Amino acid sequence: MSREDFITQVEREQEAVRSFLLTLCCGNKDEADDLAQDAFVKAYLSSTGYQDKGKFRSWLFKIAHNTFLSHKRSQQTHPQPLPLWRGEEVLAEGESGSYQDLYLALATLPPKERSAITLFYLNGYSVKEIASITDASQDAVKQQLSRGRDKLRKMLKIED
Repeated sequence: MSREDFITQVEREQEAVRSFLLTLCCGNKDEADDLAQDAFVKAYLSSTGYQDKGKFRSWLFKIAHNTFLSHKRSQQTHPQPLPLWRGEEVLAEGESGSYQDLYLALATLPPKERSAITLFYLNGYSVKEIASITDASQDAVKQQLSRGRDKLRKMLKIED
């Protein structure tokens, strides 16, 4: 993939990747932007190996997802408290407070469940596509979705 092709593809997909990471980071825009930049750099460094066998967007999401998981693993060795949720300062531009409850609930989920929920419900990926992005089996993804939904239902007090 040429440099120009890569730039064109990233420009087309960057908002979707940033939105995905923003949700995984539970509304922490600075963290999501840092991870997006890391993911784009990693993607660029790996772009010569991209052979256009699948969708560029899925390939980019996989790199972003792995960047997020690596970041979370590094935080486990250096625990950080959850951010304080004080109104607009943790919400992305243009978002209302309705996302605040969702971000708080998502923050309680383990990273793999949070990823599955985000990819399925907010990004519209199928179970098969999520399995490819997250390097998990389809059964594992189904289980992550089920557990994540149950936990979110309880947290958000949603009836069946």
